[in-house]
Amino acid sequence: MAVQKSQPAPGKPAPDSTRRSEKSRRAIYDAALALVVEVGYPKTTIEGIAARAGVGKQTIYRWWSSKADVLMEAFLDLAEQSTEEAGAVPYTFPDTGDLAADIKAVLRATVDELRDPRFEAPSRALAAEGVVNEQLGRELVAKLMQPSLDLYIGRLRAAQDAGQVRPEIDPRIALEFFISPLAQRWLQHTGPISHEYTDTLVDYALHGLAPR
Repeated sequence: MAVQKSQPAPGKPAPDSTRRSEKSRRAIYDAALALVVEVGYPKTTIEGIAARAGVGKQTIYRWWSSKADVLMEAFLDLAEQSTEEAGAVPYTFPDTGDLAADIKAVLRATVDELRDPRFEAPSRALAAEGVVNEQLGRELVAKLMQPSLDLYIGRLRAAQDAGQVRPEIDPRIALEFFISPLAQRWLQHTGPISHEYTDTLVDYALHGLAPR
């Protein structure tokens, strides 16, 4: 006897599987970020994420191959949400012709993101684990940091083309004058982070410490 597919009741719309999948995906993101803060990366598991999100673990494995992949994507999604809420355009670097002003604007946005409680706790947990877990650390750099580093490199190269930066300067090394002190201060709590602090970093980096 043939089995017929059930039909939705007259006047009642069929379930939207796309909407249901997006709801599950969002729940998984939230669960993964919450767990890595509450129990740490080593104790965060696919099973735990699934239970917290109210989905089967097979749902997670359908979309991701590991907990690292889940957390990376959840973290990227969180960063995009933060950027959109701030009214900024994701994955762009301003180029107004004023290099100092452009870098200051990006670093100010970075400070705001680092001080956002939604972003700070999971990013600290992942960063701390990345120090002792080399594989995770490399994935963090490749998937989360490298796109931003490439934007700095592109902006510094444009400044070189415009004659604002010496042509022999290596942009990959130069960008560390801006982001490495901020990252160290934030990670190790060596001092407060603020717009004034990052503005000063830019001034010191671009003008040096020698008397003018």
